[in-house]
Amino acid sequence: MRHSLLRLAPLAASVALSGCISFGAKPPESLLTLNATAQPQPGRTQSSATARSIVVQTPAVPTALATARVPVQATAGTIAYVKDAQWSEPPNRLFARLLSDTLTAQADMVVLSPAQSVSDPSGNLAGELRTFGIDATAQQAVVVYDAALTRVNATAVEKRRFEARVPIAAIEAVSAGTALNQAANQVAAEVATWVGGR
Repeated sequence: MRHSLLRLAPLAASVALSGCISFGAKPPESLLTLNATAQPQPGRTQSSATARSIVVQTPAVPTALATARVPVQATAGTIAYVKDAQWSEPPNRLFARLLSDTLTAQADMVVLSPAQSVSDPSGNLAGELRTFGIDATAQQAVVVYDAALTRVNATAVEKRRFEARVPIAAIEAVSAGTALNQAANQVAAEVATWVGGR
């Protein structure tokens, strides 16, 4: 009997501890993503022989954006995060994909990967996603993108800042995702107009 109790003791301890230990944060009910309002046309073939090509680099981000969470500028010197709001992947990668779709659809450009551009002269769009979150004092979703463009066969780099602000009714996950998607599309459309202008 004593030996049986000794064998059961570790099992009982592990069951008791299982209620106290968590192996990861509880995931949110849904994840946020970005969707381009200007989408490439399905089935349409593009060729860099007849259209301009470009490489869209994933933008750099400050530390506050190097996370799947949605930052909130609470005051001039403090940052919090929207409760239960989480991106499906890093926001700079989502934004780069949205830029690629918008450039393809709106500017009629062939977006290449860095590897594909080795044998094809193309422009290069890089930059930094400076702000991608919520301004609590203004109740707005804010996207600020500092773009750096090198056009085809050019050595000079053109730089321009793009900014969009969209009002947000409440600082919560769904409203934040919707407003940031709208602001990101506004910035992407302005970038496409600039890049495709000549």
